[in-house]
Amino acid sequence: MKKLVKFLGWVIGILGLVILAFVSFVYLTWDKKYEAPYPEAMASADSAMIARGKYLVFGPAHCAGCHNTTERSAQVELGMDLELIGGAEFVFGPGILRSRNLTPDKETGIGNLTDQEVARVMRYSIGHDGRPIFPLMPFQNMSDEDVNAVISYLRSQQPVKHPIPPTEYNFMGKAILALGLIKPEGPDGTPPKRVKVEASEVYGKYLANSVANCVGCHSPRDLMSGEFIGPKFSGGLLFEEAPGESFITPNLTPDPETGYIANWTEDTFVQRFKTGRIYEHSPMPWGSFSRMDEVDLRALYRYLMSLDPVSNKIEKTEYMLQAAGSN
Repeated sequence: MKKLVKFLGWVIGILGLVILAFVSFVYLTWDKKYEAPYPEAMASADSAMIARGKYLVFGPAHCAGCHNTTERSAQVELGMDLELIGGAEFVFGPGILRSRNLTPDKETGIGNLTDQEVARVMRYSIGHDGRPIFPLMPFQNMSDEDVNAVISYLRSQQPVKHPIPPTEYNFMGKAILALGLIKPEGPDGTPPKRVKVEASEVYGKYLANSVANCVGCHSPRDLMSGEFIGPKFSGGLLFEEAPGESFITPNLTPDPETGYIANWTEDTFVQRFKTGRIYEHSPMPWGSFSRMDEVDLRALYRYLMSLDPVSNKIEKTEYMLQAAGSN
C-alpha cells in the first residue's frame, strides 16, 4: 500500500511538473511575431477603382458587416453605406476577436499604415506589428487589382476616431498560438493580376474561394485552428448564434440527393440572393450578398454546379431550442 501511495505521489508530481512546464511555455511564447513580404500595392484616386472597391467591401467580400459595431452592422445589413469603424466582437473557443477600425484615422484606424502594410494583412494575415490574425479573411489569393481597389475605397472614407480594444485570447487561444496552430499563410502561388468579371466558372471559383469565402463556411472545419477537415463545399459547419438557435451550413455541391441547391435553376439561385435574409440570426451575410450583381451570382452558381458531387446529408440548416431533435 505504501509503495502504491508513493508511486501515485510520483505520478502526480511528474504530471504537475509537466503541466507547469506547459503553462510556462504557453505564457512565454504565445505572443509570436511573424515576417512576410509586403505586396506591391498602391491605392488609387480613380473613381472606377474606388467604385470596384466599394462594391467588394459592401458586397461579396462583406467587409463592412464585420468591421463595424453591432448596431452599425445592422444598418449596413439594411443597405446603409457606413464607414468601417470596427468594433464587432466574435466570441468563440480561443477568446474574443475584435474587428479593427479601417477608416483613414491616424490614431485609431489605418491612416498611419502604408498600402503595402494593409495589403500584407489581406494576403498573409499578419498585422503591421507582426502579430498573426485569425484566418477569417480569405483574401490571400485576391487579385492585385481587387486588393488595390479595396485599399482605394478604404482610403476614400472619412476618417473616424474609434478606438478598439485589442483581441483577447484566453489560455486555450494562447496555447494554440504558442503551438503554432494559428500562423500566417500566404497565397497559393502567385495571385492573379486581375480576374475577368464575367458569368463564368473561372470567375465564380475566384469569388467563392478568394473573395466571398463561401468555402470557409460551407466546408467542415476545425474552429480552433481553421483547418479544413472534410470535402470543401460539402457543408456541415455548425454556428451557434443567438441563445437557443444554431445553424448548420448546407451542402453546396451538386449531389442530386444531398446537395441543397443541386436542383435549383440558375434564376432560382439569383432570386434567393436578391431576396435576402429569412432567418434573423443566420450567420450568412445576406445583406451584403443581396447587393451582388447578377453577373457575380451567375458565376457563383456555374462554379458550384461544376464541383464534384459530395454525398453529405444535412438534415436541417436551422435549429431552434424548442425544436431540438426534430427534423
